[in-house]
Amino acid sequence: MSAGLEHVHHIAVIATSYSRSKAFYCDILGFTLLSEVYREERDSWKGDLALNGQYVIELFSFPFPPARPSRPEACGLRHLAFSVSNLDSSIAWLEAHGVACEPVRTDPCTDKRFTFFTDPDGLPLELYEK
Repeated sequence: MSAGLEHVHHIAVIATSYSRSKAFYCDILGFTLLSEVYREERDSWKGDLALNGQYVIELFSFPFPPARPSRPEACGLRHLAFSVSNLDSSIAWLEAHGVACEPVRTDPCTDKRFTFFTDPDGLPLELYEK
């Protein structure tokens, strides 16, 4: 017996600037905007973002969201990781668009290479080479 989970439906991200984060996720990371709506009663935007045709991120804005504890290793969601075929070219793309990446590390369990970077609000993101 189980809870019947089938797959991750979406990941919700709250941004301080909806337009800045939408540009980051769409123009730099390559997500596609499926739909967006402004919710006047909440002074909030909501955008649905897809990666390679699969709905992945629900991007929200709210006025004055509290800062997210990030480091050192705060309790909660640690980071969001994306797989890539060529880590070096992905890093080059990000850095050419002003996104700083940490030095590349190697996973001691899998011998796969990875790096971390952040979105415009400091949410930790990872690239993990397949």
